[in-house]
Amino acid sequence: MTSEYDYDAVVIGGGQSGLAAAHYLTAQHLNTAILEASGEATGSWPRYYDSLTLFSPARYSALPGRCFPGDPDRYPHRDEVIDYLRSYAADVGADIHTRTPVETVTYTGGKGFAVTTGSGAVFTAPRVIAATGSFDSPFLPAVPGRDEFEGRLLHAGEYRTPGEFTDQRVIVVGAGNSAVQIAAELAEHTQVVLASRAPVKFVPQRPLGRDVHFWFTVSGFDAAPLGRIVKDAPTQPVLDAGRYRTALAAGKPQRREMFTAFTSEGVVWRDGSRMPVDVVVFATGYRPHLPYLAGTGAVTESGVPRQSQGLSPTHPGLGFLGLEWQRTPSSNSLRGVGRDAAYLVRRLRPAAAWRRRPVR
Repeated sequence: MTSEYDYDAVVIGGGQSGLAAAHYLTAQHLNTAILEASGEATGSWPRYYDSLTLFSPARYSALPGRCFPGDPDRYPHRDEVIDYLRSYAADVGADIHTRTPVETVTYTGGKGFAVTTGSGAVFTAPRVIAATGSFDSPFLPAVPGRDEFEGRLLHAGEYRTPGEFTDQRVIVVGAGNSAVQIAAELAEHTQVVLASRAPVKFVPQRPLGRDVHFWFTVSGFDAAPLGRIVKDAPTQPVLDAGRYRTALAAGKPQRREMFTAFTSEGVVWRDGSRMPVDVVVFATGYRPHLPYLAGTGAVTESGVPRQSQGLSPTHPGLGFLGLEWQRTPSSNSLRGVGRDAAYLVRRLRPAAAWRRRPVR
């Protein structure tokens, strides 16, 4: 027998975006379900590489309603973020259904949505927020000969520790924070080239003695609604206190312009020279992961959500959260998703009236 659950709101995804959405939904006394595919509501953080530290201090890395614990000026480690999200989820006031991957979302008109999970359970609600992020849709650029390459090819999302690459010839592709951080870490263990289409752009981590996020905040840049005019998300400059610029200057890693093709044994550089390579790591970003909305008209054929500042123009009651540059430069970050969640929940209007019920 199919299990059916009726809620005022269903949030798909239990990471930072989904938790921020649930915070504001439950504050409005809406009976809210979070459907999370993994075993706990910590998003993609447990799958990031082991040495990852935030690029923003703890004071600027919190979700709404709960400060990040400890020294507010430190840069938290990945595992600290995981612990923070666990604690946040425990008090968010929503029903969190873990190991509940969503298969399809069906729009039922005036009654709202039917969300069907992998087990066949159906969750109905007049409001659905898609907050599944992008980690499960890594982007790999099309490079001639890629299928012929006999070495190891992986995305940054699969990278964990540098030890497994010792004595291997590695190329890291990308020019953003993750690409430079991974390449510099690997360069302490093996031969690494950082390949990118444009030179790496650096931003001082602490201009005038204050972290750059302080200046982003006091200037209003971090919360500026620029998403409406940004068509393609730009590569973020690398925040650096000097370590990465020094490493690149020393050739650890060596930086080269992006190669033009793969061979079976390596790559071909723009000048025609060839280089044998064991591993290529693409730190080339992600795309929205919304397969459960395919065929609804809420996303394009390529899976890009049709949305304006998170609101669906095609389906009343459907919203998106955690998209890169959704509303602001910080939309898909810990420090910015809370603003977007507040904006979205205030404006998300279902097609039909719904009744308020106490949070269970």
